[in-house]
Amino acid sequence: MEGPNGDVLIRMAAGLEEFQQCVDIQGAVWGYEDSDIVPRRMFLLAMKIGGQVVGAFAGDGKMIGFAMALPAYREGTAYLHSHMLAVLPEYRNAGLGRRLKLAQRDDAIARGIERMEWTYDPLETKNAYLNIAKLGAISRRYEANFYGASTSVLQGGLPTDRLYAEWWLRSERVENVLSGEAATVEPLERVVVPKQVAEWKAAAELRPRAEAVQTANRIALQDAFATGLAIVGYERDAEGNGVFLLGNLEKSTTLGVDVR
Repeated sequence: MEGPNGDVLIRMAAGLEEFQQCVDIQGAVWGYEDSDIVPRRMFLLAMKIGGQVVGAFAGDGKMIGFAMALPAYREGTAYLHSHMLAVLPEYRNAGLGRRLKLAQRDDAIARGIERMEWTYDPLETKNAYLNIAKLGAISRRYEANFYGASTSVLQGGLPTDRLYAEWWLRSERVENVLSGEAATVEPLERVVVPKQVAEWKAAAELRPRAEAVQTANRIALQDAFATGLAIVGYERDAEGNGVFLLGNLEKSTTLGVDVR
């Protein structure tokens, strides 16, 4: 699958040399210390046991991004858990993240898999926009401090709170979103992420502001989920803030979504 200019190839990664590039990209993207780096052998294992390692390769063969998923099982159903998605900083904002996710989807559907899941930071607005608005995932589970302490500079020393994304690969909702239609949303609640939150996380003296937003939004989202609401939409307001839109799944375009 080539990019618009024929300079980026999306395909399954193979071999220890390419898996090592996945290791190297982690450091460039997240700034992890060695204790948090997923080792090369884990990428090899993922491919051996039915997971995925999808790479994005520049014209010179250099890997510039990847997505890694592991086989998973919950509530009587097998699915794929997409553990990592990374694109080198100089190649971002060109749609590669979405292309990597679509390649994962194609492979999963070819194998008869109906659902993928992954976690994402509720304070990272670009990730939320990709997951909800561009891919059609929903979120209805929140876990505080999912990974424990992280060495990533992007985390800013905050707890590793995570939302779960559920991607129902062949649902009407996802098909519509991927074809360019906006998902039908009847928002009953809105939860706002200020556009400045990334700056607040990065500056030690401003970090308490980011943590206050994280705490308030954690409570708001957990309370909404407890009443049966789910994140079914995402938008940016006139000030550039990110806004999670929460509604009832049954009243949005979700044919094929398991609402258990």
